[in-house]
Amino acid sequence: MRFGDVSFSVASHTAWAPGLDTAAAWLEWAHDRKSAVAPTEPKVKDMPPMLRRRASPAGKMALETAYQCLPAQSDIPVIFASRHGECARSVELLMELANNAPLSPASFSLSVHNANAGLFSIARGDRGNSIAIAAGPSTVEHALIEACGLLADGAPQVLLVMSDSPPPEAFSAYNDCAEEGYAWAWLLQATADDNTAGNAASHIGERFSLSWSAADQDGATENLSAAPAGLDVLRFFLRRDAELARVANGRRWRWSRHD
Repeated sequence: MRFGDVSFSVASHTAWAPGLDTAAAWLEWAHDRKSAVAPTEPKVKDMPPMLRRRASPAGKMALETAYQCLPAQSDIPVIFASRHGECARSVELLMELANNAPLSPASFSLSVHNANAGLFSIARGDRGNSIAIAAGPSTVEHALIEACGLLADGAPQVLLVMSDSPPPEAFSAYNDCAEEGYAWAWLLQATADDNTAGNAASHIGERFSLSWSAADQDGATENLSAAPAGLDVLRFFLRRDAELARVANGRRWRWSRHD
């Protein structure tokens, strides 16, 4: 028995990771043809320099995809989802406290989970709804459910930004997947009665759904993959797979693509 399900379509999408900053590169990655690259940071050139300098490397990835996916529109609800958020800043602050060093007010103010959402709204002068979400290994699913709730409440579109970076070394013993830095953004909208995305080369307008049920109903066990959940979902999207099933947080999550 399903607990629930939501449906949505993707009006536009983008992604960024070190060495993966074009649609072609991401398609290569989705089909397991990624080559090793040197670490880089996105430029986030659309953000004023004073604010851009305050963003962390993880934050810049999220902001880059947000700007690329929503370049001009404003007052659209935005969800920034991240399992680890600005954990690296928090650890730095705790280490400074342990060493009786003075704390940086700027670092403190940007260590909160909604730091990047705040920078994005300030830079754009955007007064739209802004939400930050963290929900462990099923963060991407809970963020999608939140976005669909906003669509159901009447929002014409919702920007969902999913990003993460490896947590600090202090937490390495608790890693349950091969953590890596990435960010992607989807501009979501409600599904239409008819699918106008007849072009097989485009994801735009395709209809998707996410359903969930109790994992123990069919003996399912936690099947966390080697990759972060957000990258599993992105690969399902880019590779045009019909379905992706995951078990996390005691639930079976089923992502589906519909013709």
